[in-house]
Amino acid sequence: MIPEERTDDPGSGEESARLQPAGSVREGCDPLAQTLRGRLQSRRAQVHQQINKELRMRTGAENLYRATSNAWVRETVALELSYVNSSLQLLKEELEELNGSAEGDRPAGEGVSVPMIPLGLKETKELDWSTPLRELISGHFGEDSASYEAEIRELEDLRQVWGTEAQLVPAPQAIRTPSRGEAGLELLMAYYNQLCFLDARFIAPTSNLGLLFQWYDSLTGVPAQQRALAFEKGSVLFNIGALYTQIGARQDRSCPEGTRRAIEAFQRAAGAFSLLRENFSRAPSPDMSPASLSMLERLMTAQAQECIFEGLLLPSTEAPQGCLAQLRLAQEAAQVAAEYRLVHQTMAQPPVRDYVPFPWTTLVRVKAEYFRALAHYHAAAVLCDSPPAVEVDCPALSQAFLGLPATPGPPGAAPQEQEGRRMLGKAHLKRAILGQEEALRLHAVCRALRSVDLLQAVLAQALRRSLARYSELDREDDFLEATEAPDIPPKTQQKPEIRAPSFSRVKVTDIFHRLGPLSVFSAKNCWRLVGPVHVTRGEAGFGLTLRGDAPVLIAAVIPGGPAAAAGLREGDYIVSLNGRPCKWWKHAEVVAQLKGVGDEGASLQVVTLLPRAEPPSTGEHRPALGALLRGQKECGRGPPAPGRASPRPLLGWSRKAKRGKTRGRLSPHP
Repeated sequence: MIPEERTDDPGSGEESARLQPAGSVREGCDPLAQTLRGRLQSRRAQVHQQINKELRMRTGAENLYRATSNAWVRETVALELSYVNSSLQLLKEELEELNGSAEGDRPAGEGVSVPMIPLGLKETKELDWSTPLRELISGHFGEDSASYEAEIRELEDLRQVWGTEAQLVPAPQAIRTPSRGEAGLELLMAYYNQLCFLDARFIAPTSNLGLLFQWYDSLTGVPAQQRALAFEKGSVLFNIGALYTQIGARQDRSCPEGTRRAIEAFQRAAGAFSLLRENFSRAPSPDMSPASLSMLERLMTAQAQECIFEGLLLPSTEAPQGCLAQLRLAQEAAQVAAEYRLVHQTMAQPPVRDYVPFPWTTLVRVKAEYFRALAHYHAAAVLCDSPPAVEVDCPALSQAFLGLPATPGPPGAAPQEQEGRRMLGKAHLKRAILGQEEALRLHAVCRALRSVDLLQAVLAQALRRSLARYSELDREDDFLEATEAPDIPPKTQQKPEIRAPSFSRVKVTDIFHRLGPLSVFSAKNCWRLVGPVHVTRGEAGFGLTLRGDAPVLIAAVIPGGPAAAAGLREGDYIVSLNGRPCKWWKHAEVVAQLKGVGDEGASLQVVTLLPRAEPPSTGEHRPALGALLRGQKECGRGPPAPGRASPRPLLGWSRKAKRGKTRGRLSPHP
């Protein structure tokens, strides 16, 4: 579905309030980008443009190398190619560090928590909407394109990006620099909803706007371009998911409210990437390929699961206490570790492993080891801190979870049973220590992670706690090594939900609302204007039946009546009544106006939808659109469009005509 259309008259004073003044700063935009994440994004934009420049240089040098046979020229070009490849490698490494940087998304609170992985936004280049839209408005719609300058400028301001490749200058309104909050999300969603309106109004099934949409890959920095509006919509949806990751990463997870917001943000990010993966095929950039989107979806789900675990660590009166609390923490930590192991397996598969940032892969491995170690630590706490009566209260605990033999008996435990729990607790602590040491080793391997002091502090603190607990259980007479501790089975009581972004909560008005309701006035339909037609009132009225709203449809015409004599037909839409535009009038308004006319009758203008295979006729029904006068063939393709069916924007990527298939449609959820 497309966003809901307004049915009120666009000619009211609300029109001026809807359009943003030129040069004003739109709410949700961060034009100065003074935050650390904003500066990182600005540097990413510069790196993207440098990569694009080096790629063009390399392409030109390779063409020259293949075209020439001069040995000296080939040697010079080969040397230049080596320089270009070295520059590209350095830029790629810098982009990896920027993508893997956690400095710009430190949690807002003072608590110590493991950093999350946020995504950077995709960058784009400026786009000139004015030329194709003016041609469509004047050609197909038959309107004066000069009267729509404010609407075109509003659309350009909504998308406006930063300056030229040579110098980055902040624009007053830019979806490129949304603030990391609800206002920034609403800005991106508002633009996405406007793209849905554009798709429904201006895109015909067999044509496009003729614009070349160019976006830089978020992971590699390589530019990709396509003429389909679907690429623009998909890139904006990707940025919505990326912005959700940044919002989730900066939440203060040391309090319940911050943890809840982080869980919600990561679930919404996973939903955005899932929606993108399900509705797009043959994406021109690696970050929007099905494999990459599947990896990102799993990564966001794992980070939401991690936030759920951190919420259990917070003090709460409703949470279980004692043995049950430690048991649940152990299982939840094992669940987080299992999620991150799946993420790492996805990252290690081609082609994702070729462009996923190395700091991401390393951090995912660090987290998998860290949370598996935490699961063993809490298992040891269950064994060593709970009273022996727990084995009676939790009969499956000793057999299925802790690895102890199930031995029925009274609540009091024999000394050897207590000793067995202590030795098994030591075994779990040993595995916890080994896992935390491995996490620290992996952390030291990655240069980008070594600069994240917060992560090192969390890992070192967990290791010190495990070592202290192990020393408490260790005795001088422990000559026998404990058996290997079993793995902790993962289990969670709160599975993350993949939630698509709620586009319906961002209410927007179609910028080109004045062109008329989309059910009729779109590039998918051809129509002709009839009138003005003068209809007088007869003894039985006007001799017609009206139905529907915006625009009102002539559902039936009585043969021999005044309406039939005036040339009105069943299926016509009333667009003007006594010189007043009424495309957006409701049924009751049109009926009231017709009842109010006297014996002189009413002057009507109607439009008739034309079957695609039928050329427009001449005579009393005169074409009103320039397209009908200049190109009769445009109205001769395909079956007639339904009168009241709301069009949905086609979002499948371009395919060969012989396949005759379309992909799903990507639009805001109701």
